[in-house]
Amino acid sequence: MLQENEIAVEFRDVTLSRNHRPLVSNLNFTIRRGEALILLGRSGSGKTTTMKLINRLFTPTQGQVLFDGIPTTEWDEIKLRRKIGYVIQETGLFPHFTVERNVGLVPSLERWKPKQIKRRVYELLQLVGLDPEQFAQRYPHELSGGQRQRVGVARALAADPPMLLMDEPFGALDPITRLELQQEFKNLQQELGKTVVFVTHDIQEAFVLASRIGLMHEGKLVVLGTKDEFIHSQHPEALAFLECLKPAV
Repeated sequence: MLQENEIAVEFRDVTLSRNHRPLVSNLNFTIRRGEALILLGRSGSGKTTTMKLINRLFTPTQGQVLFDGIPTTEWDEIKLRRKIGYVIQETGLFPHFTVERNVGLVPSLERWKPKQIKRRVYELLQLVGLDPEQFAQRYPHELSGGQRQRVGVARALAADPPMLLMDEPFGALDPITRLELQQEFKNLQQELGKTVVFVTHDIQEAFVLASRIGLMHEGKLVVLGTKDEFIHSQHPEALAFLECLKPAV
């Protein structure tokens, strides 16, 4: 049984409906502090919807999502989202901001002092493998896709949030860059001890990154467990994903 202080997020009987149709239904699970929970599933399975319930981009129709033991509906939305870094596939960087200004955005909104912001930005660029002397004054259009994703991760970490939400952040990258960033991010997550919820439709990516895998199917969480537990699941959707791991003959 998990202690309350070990739980970062809890879903209690959560359903979200649109036009009387459930997008996700009867979600009951917890996310542990410091773990990397991978939400795996096909397009339309409800994985991104589930993730967006955590930072209140969506609000449950029924049930509750608790962050730090408090229902998300009782949080001030801005305060909640500043505790949760958010990384998406296209990074969402502001094209007219330099890398330094993009990464320092949330600390500046939090009224950090300029010297403190600069120190934090340079520290984070170093952490994600970008030399600040070389990259801080560049603009997003001057970067490769992999470099932009690194900046996106740095920006999400800037105000030192305890949790990161990542929505297929490496999906648009070439396979080699993608694998490099997966490995780098796994090392980074373990080093920093952040709680991470990561959405993907790629089972190989899930196996690289996951502490646990949550398999979504038709709006429901049908499997939740470690990589080994997933491998031994007999759920038809898990078996379908495991087929993707078999080498083509």
